[in-house]
Amino acid sequence: MTASNADLSPLIHLVDDDDAVRGSLALLISTIGLRVQTWADPLAFAAQFDREGIGAIVLDVRMPGIGGLALLAQLVDQGVDHPIVLLTGHGTVDMCRRAFKAGAAEFLEKPVDDELLLETLQAAVRQHVRARQQRQADRDAEQLFAELSTRERQVLALIVQSLSNKEMARALELSPRTVEVHRANLFAKLQVPSLAHLVRRYASLAEVDAPPPTA
Repeated sequence: MTASNADLSPLIHLVDDDDAVRGSLALLISTIGLRVQTWADPLAFAAQFDREGIGAIVLDVRMPGIGGLALLAQLVDQGVDHPIVLLTGHGTVDMCRRAFKAGAAEFLEKPVDDELLLETLQAAVRQHVRARQQRQADRDAEQLFAELSTRERQVLALIVQSLSNKEMARALELSPRTVEVHRANLFAKLQVPSLAHLVRRYASLAEVDAPPPTA
């Protein structure tokens, strides 16, 4: 089944036990074209919300069952990557510090300024999109890296160390021409347009201490 445009657009999860707050904030957020899903029960939200979608989470600090700070810590521990914005009507410096230490993207006091909240959520969504794109790029890079031969990985490791073709040839006991072939092959397999792109994307994966094969 093909996902609809609505399914692919960012979704803001608004978690607050106050009906009036949920209604007013949901209406406000919808004015900039963001979808909103409201939750009165923080435990139901934690158990049911779509963790694969793009968006952000807005949590009230004081809620029955589990407070926003505790829920924030729980979500972060579970690996939830959505930016989380905390709202409170009784903020303190210590609470703010705890929120950021626990992983909050932002901490806002009620009554929240409309423009500030909207700007915060737009920035949070952009942050989430970039983070997801980076993770996908990392996964793609790892998959392409896994397709390299042992010799190509060794050449890559030496490229990352800034060795010339002649230096790599000596280190691997190969001819410079053979090194050039391996180099060209790994560039093609890794789908990189330049040396700078290769180093930036694959340096962390390169086995820089891999010894040359004995055979």
